[in-house]
Amino acid sequence: MEELVVASRNKGKVKEIKALLVNLPFKVTSLLDYPHIPEIIEDGKTYRANAFKKAREAALATGKMAMSDDSGIEVKALGNAPGIYSARFAGEGASEKARNKKLFAMLKGVPMHKRQARYRCVVALVNAKGQELGIVEGTCSGFVTTRDMGKNGFGFDPLFLLKRYNKTFGQLPLTLKSKISHRARALKKFRLLLDRL
Repeated sequence: MEELVVASRNKGKVKEIKALLVNLPFKVTSLLDYPHIPEIIEDGKTYRANAFKKAREAALATGKMAMSDDSGIEVKALGNAPGIYSARFAGEGASEKARNKKLFAMLKGVPMHKRQARYRCVVALVNAKGQELGIVEGTCSGFVTTRDMGKNGFGFDPLFLLKRYNKTFGQLPLTLKSKISHRARALKKFRLLLDRL
């Protein structure tokens, strides 16, 4: 069975991707299975550049086909920041809690109806030689709450509110999140991309 390496060590993200890629004719692994590979520096100016860089470096280091997702939260009131810097905008190595706290601070005094946000996910696929095979994208729109709500998911999930359900990603059951999230939408297209190959 051919191996597909997820170019990430984020346990929450890897778990979510593996669940969304279940029943594929691939053995899905991740950089968690390759601890000797050095950290990949995300220095691209776009989601696309970061996704391809991570996938390419993982493929060249493992000799396997690799995929990478680069994602972030874009807040309208902040000019779509933090965007591609979502994982690092509170400082290198900052915890999820610290990032969420910083986002709340940046939105202090902004009324709920002006706290529109969008999660964006871009997924890149490369072959074992690091050659680009394709790229797909998924988005999900919501609002940033004024406090953490829910323990499910990871990252900004406890503060990303979906008005339709009146719940955050942190409160939604994972079965529902896995149908409507930005990552779920991107990976649905990604599965089609793999089928075409």
